[in-house]
Amino acid sequence: MNNYFSIKDIDSLDHWVNEAIELKKDPLSNKALGTDKTIGLLFFNPSLRTRLSTQKAALNLGMNVVVMNFTGEGWSLEYGDGTVMDQGNSEHVKEAAQVVSQYCDVLAIRAFAKLESKEEDYEENVLKSFIKYASIPVINMESATGHPLQALTDAITITEHKTTHKPKIVLSWAPHPKALPQAVANSFVEMTQRMDADFVITHPEGFELASQITNEVPIEYNQENALKDADFVYVKNWSSYTHYGKTSQDQSWKITEEKMKLTNNAKLMHCLPVRRNVVVDDVVIDSENSIVIEQANNRTYAAQLVLKKILENK
Repeated sequence: MNNYFSIKDIDSLDHWVNEAIELKKDPLSNKALGTDKTIGLLFFNPSLRTRLSTQKAALNLGMNVVVMNFTGEGWSLEYGDGTVMDQGNSEHVKEAAQVVSQYCDVLAIRAFAKLESKEEDYEENVLKSFIKYASIPVINMESATGHPLQALTDAITITEHKTTHKPKIVLSWAPHPKALPQAVANSFVEMTQRMDADFVITHPEGFELASQITNEVPIEYNQENALKDADFVYVKNWSSYTHYGKTSQDQSWKITEEKMKLTNNAKLMHCLPVRRNVVVDDVVIDSENSIVIEQANNRTYAAQLVLKKILENK
């Protein structure tokens, strides 16, 4: 594997998940693999779990880690071809990607959607430009439209906790005071379609995800109907794709204790950070059925598996 850009880069999800679970039992077993190798982590947006888990994954493999936050440390980058750079951007990605490639053996990048232009966000200029001009492998730590490290994490977590061969998994939209990208939801949908599961998406009308991502996944506009007999409830806000970047604070969609009683004693999942008592009530996220902390822990092993496969291919 040369790059990890999307869920499509996983050749066999079942094999990857099983390998990650084995890796979790002995995280330092491949420490020699990354000796004298360096990973560069470039952040164009904030991070807690992604930064720490990817850094820990690299250290588990014996790698050196360098981190740069473009929000306050790096030059503003230009991505357009033929641009006359007489405005705000100081450096072109052509040079930046090639220079970083001389310092590092692997590059990981986090760059969110701006939610201003659907077309620009879904072109994925930041990640795709670095992949184009860098001479080293690139890992997506969340781009404008996808978060494949989180989705791999979610597959690991579901596999560890499922009690039936074909669990019912519900992805439920939630209210939020701030418009959020579709990245986490997009990758979760792409991932879950590759699992043996009864999968349903529920959200208010007008908050459909891109049809090329959801494909034939059933969509239920009645949240309570969707939650019936669910084994896993993954709650997440995303802004509208149709009315791009618009959000809603409709509190009738918040996950409550009463709604969870409709499920088959379902496990609650969320990628974090979560707005308590807006997205989900305290009593739910603090319950025994909440696996959000275990889910966050699995971020390390998802990242470590991806790094391991890249290093084995170098």
